[in-house]
Amino acid sequence: MENDTDNYEDYYFYSPMDNETYPQEAEIKFGSTVLTIFISIVVLLSLIGNILVLVILGLYENLKSLTNIFILNLTLSDLIFTLGLPFWACYYIWSWTFGDFMCKTVNFIFSAGFYSSTVFLMLMSIERYAAVVHPLLHRSDWTKCHSFAVIPIIAWVVSFSAALPDFVFSEVISDPSDPDTLYCDHNSIIAFVGVTYEQNIFLVVAFLVMSFCFIRILLTIIKAQTKKKHRTVRLVFCMVVVSFVSWVPYNIVVFLQTLTHHQIELFTQLGVFAQLKYAFDLCRLLAISHCCVNPVIYIFASKKIRNHLKALLQKIFQRQTNTEFHQAEIHSDSSL
Repeated sequence: MENDTDNYEDYYFYSPMDNETYPQEAEIKFGSTVLTIFISIVVLLSLIGNILVLVILGLYENLKSLTNIFILNLTLSDLIFTLGLPFWACYYIWSWTFGDFMCKTVNFIFSAGFYSSTVFLMLMSIERYAAVVHPLLHRSDWTKCHSFAVIPIIAWVVSFSAALPDFVFSEVISDPSDPDTLYCDHNSIIAFVGVTYEQNIFLVVAFLVMSFCFIRILLTIIKAQTKKKHRTVRLVFCMVVVSFVSWVPYNIVVFLQTLTHHQIELFTQLGVFAQLKYAFDLCRLLAISHCCVNPVIYIFASKKIRNHLKALLQKIFQRQTNTEFHQAEIHSDSSL
């Protein structure tokens, strides 16, 4: 195997083959602008949607329900993830200008968002599996009394621990051809490959567990031949599908990028690596958008939650109307 430092520059600053060309400067600028606008929209929608979910959970929902506890933590995960997105928006326009520590922190937040959302979706799937397939176990005193504090804490510890390599191995990298252009990425190929394999293994295991849970749930419902509505099962299933669609393409593209380290001759001849750069940007945007989609699913997949939202909005607008009316009365009295 070649020395890691020998491949370092070749990996991060890929040179096109004879039949490949770099995109024009105008195309790069246009692409950066589009990416920034997209990320800004995602941030706005995520903040509005996830804050609404937190308010609805706090005012109307039973927080002694394990499913609601998981949704609460999933919402917090999406909000934490959202905090790192403005830095990526600036990154696409001006390269990385925030220094090493923020590079490590933002990469850590991105990775922690991936791990925590996947962990809580997996826990929600397991909880629904226990409720439908093993209802007696689900109603046990241990589940009711101890899980609310213990399970979320363990989930966050696992998520932050899994994301820690992104903090340790991230670094600001200078472009050899343009020292003023800075990148925020892993500081070695080995670190990048290791982190990528960790994410891929984690994702595969999580979705195998979730697939098993939903297959067993479906078989149990069919076998029972009951007309009972499983709204929560549908809600969790929709969230899992959205997470799968958001994260799987991104992880596949990143995995294919690691093949650069192994110098796959066929990929080199076909010029695949240059195309992966475009695919990476698109799939990363898809992964980023997951934080604003979960609130939409949660609010609109449940009639009860829609009613809660309607009641909340009525309170807000009614209070605003009463305030405006009161101010108008004061103004009228003062003008007499």
